[in-house]
Amino acid sequence: MRNPNTRPSAHAPIQPNPSWVFQNIWRIVAFGFGSGLLRPAPGTWGTLLAWGLWVPMQGLSDFTILIFLLFAFGLGCIACERTSNAMGISDHGGIVWDEMVAFWLVLWLSPDGVVAQAVAFVLFRGFDIMKPQPIRYFDAHFKGGFGVMWDDLVAAAYSLLVMAILVTFGAFA
Repeated sequence: MRNPNTRPSAHAPIQPNPSWVFQNIWRIVAFGFGSGLLRPAPGTWGTLLAWGLWVPMQGLSDFTILIFLLFAFGLGCIACERTSNAMGISDHGGIVWDEMVAFWLVLWLSPDGVVAQAVAFVLFRGFDIMKPQPIRYFDAHFKGGFGVMWDDLVAAAYSLLVMAILVTFGAFA
């Protein structure tokens, strides 16, 4: 019996729409609760949604956030894999859960405050879009759900490195 979340490769890739995305939980997660359907720049819309969802999480303990991020990463590996398989496209631009999880990591480890968060947002989106090495390498060579998630974590690491430098020089004091 064929897995209902995969498609034969002989067919044209699926172009997602709201009715397709909201058919199952994996697609809903992978498309960032629908934010990945917004155009232009679905990754930016997904990251903005992540920022909005971060606001109530700010009061949680570091341990709780760590557990949440690990769970969200694992969930993303599964959701992005299944959704990519169903679409017949390895990493469709509308799959934005990877941006969301990576940006939550950036927000967790960045200074509080709207200015610092806005700088973190611009940095993260810049690194995610430009894909400097080794992000570009991982994007091209790491496939499946883990690959979709991994390159965004590397973009998050670059963002956090720049944020650490800015904090060291008193940018958010």
